[in-house]
Amino acid sequence: QVQLVESGGGLVQAGGSLRLSCAASGRTVSNYAMGWFRQPPGKEREFVAAINWRGGSTNYADSVKGRFTISRDNAKNTVYLQMNSLKPEDTAVYYCAVRRAYSGSYSLNEYDYWGQGTQVTVSS
Repeated sequence: QVQLVESGGGLVQAGGSLRLSCAASGRTVSNYAMGWFRQPPGKEREFVAAINWRGGSTNYADSVKGRFTISRDNAKNTVYLQMNSLKPEDTAVYYCAVRRAYSGSYSLNEYDYWGQGTQVTVSS
């Protein structure tokens, strides 16, 4: 079993930056892909970014491409999401997830473990 804990969320003005972290425990996730998803108020959860098990391959939603960067430190069992040039429409609860496969996926249904989420609020 894998437990995931997100941190780093908060309130930021438009144009600002935040760095989210997701620490895994229970077992190593270095052989698994990881992803970030978000759920805006009143909307469904959506894909944000994914990274493969080695960190050499990443994928992004079009809405965040060029502004967000996903990375991982397998020695720390942690994945990160650097968010720059934040916009009010980035406001959401952000979740990290683990997929028991080498490569990531855009589909939330293909992830096996989920964190509880961290709130990100971007003011205009």
